[in-house]
Amino acid sequence: MALLDIQQISRTHRTAAGEITVLDDVSFGVGRGEICAVTGPSGSGKSTLLGLCAGLDLPTGGRVVLDGSDLTALGEDARAKLRNEKVGFVFQNFQLLPTLTAMENVLVPLELQGRKADREQARVLLEKVGLGHRMDHFPVQMSGGEQQRTALARAFIHRPAILFADEPTGNLDAESKETVEDMLFALNRESGTTLVIVTHDPVLAERTGRVIALRGGRLYSDTRRAEAGPPPLEPEPFPS
Repeated sequence: MALLDIQQISRTHRTAAGEITVLDDVSFGVGRGEICAVTGPSGSGKSTLLGLCAGLDLPTGGRVVLDGSDLTALGEDARAKLRNEKVGFVFQNFQLLPTLTAMENVLVPLELQGRKADREQARVLLEKVGLGHRMDHFPVQMSGGEQQRTALARAFIHRPAILFADEPTGNLDAESKETVEDMLFALNRESGTTLVIVTHDPVLAERTGRVIALRGGRLYSDTRRAEAGPPPLEPEPFPS
């Protein structure tokens, strides 16, 4: 059974000018450990789809089943609990808490689960993303690339079943972009997390094993690659 099962979902919005359809009858499944990209032009429904897949919003029609749980049948609190347990996020604008250090930001997912703050695990992850010397720095003291690398460590610390990355390198310069991409794929490979990347970047999309393309709110194509071209970076295993 697919870890993520999207069944004929649609999403419409009511506006003063009338009803707008953002997604229309989209269906696909994502298997455990699979890495895929969701692409398409601006306005094609990519970010809306990601929000529905993660239970941040509900579809107007259809179902979203995540790890056996029908998100469309759950209340808001139950969806939030499932997200805290099963889902990791990486956003284009980093979304670090400005009053927390890098170490404290990485520990946030564990705190949301009510788990003990594992500072040693956070330290190891920050060192994996090259920030062992920045653990006590606040976001304002870090570059954009450093902030996104902190966000990567945060996304993986609670070992999510699935990670959604929304334009994860969209705000970075070319050098930082390549570094963050390598680290994202490397951390994902060693953790075995299912990874869904929303991106405009065809080069990033080609690094995944599957490209799901949207156009006008509909599924335009779904292409699997025999070889995904994994990055060369091989970090040390996660702490047990």
